[in-house]
Amino acid sequence: MKFSQEDLKRINSSVKIAESKTSGEIATAIIKESSDYAFYELGFALIVGGIYFLIITIFSSSISSFIQSLFWDYHTEYLLIFTGSSLFLVVGLAYLVANIPAIDRLIIPKSVIEKRTYARALTHFIESETCYTKDRTGILIFISELERKVILIADKGISQKIPQVRWDGIVEEIILGIKENMIVDAISSAVIECGNILTEHFPIAIDDENELSDDIQILQE
Repeated sequence: MKFSQEDLKRINSSVKIAESKTSGEIATAIIKESSDYAFYELGFALIVGGIYFLIITIFSSSISSFIQSLFWDYHTEYLLIFTGSSLFLVVGLAYLVANIPAIDRLIIPKSVIEKRTYARALTHFIESETCYTKDRTGILIFISELERKVILIADKGISQKIPQVRWDGIVEEIILGIKENMIVDAISSAVIECGNILTEHFPIAIDDENELSDDIQILQE
């Protein structure tokens, strides 16, 4: 997902508006993928390679006859060369295919996706210092593209007063907005709604300070 400067300004403005009525802090972040799934991608490629090798073995006599028809001075080594090089090519291509997001989501167990996405969101919750606000009233809206996951983490001060189910509805709205290719509208709307909910329990204080960045954080890894 790419954001124009205007998109970034809109999200920033939404955070400022939402936080103008509450002492709570709202952080937003988006990442291309929450984890390196190379183990599963390589495993997929090796399985495809194993299936290919099995097929080669079953039809080895036919393949050998075909190769013989191509050369006058045929040697048995030609079949070995063909098998090895084609197997290497198939495994390589399968690994590249496995890196396509849609394929990745099919071969990676859903439980793994859930755990790693949440772990990455929690890591950023700490790294961004959302968990270190004065009254523990920080919220992180975390979007992971590859996994197609949106996670909203509310700090201890908030979770004690506001049940997670209220945030789950906002998460669903963001997901719907992404599906409709209206991600900026979805994020902005979600931020404003978070601000409205926070205002009910954490109205703005006289000595309130902006403790977190209002910009959406575009993470690389």
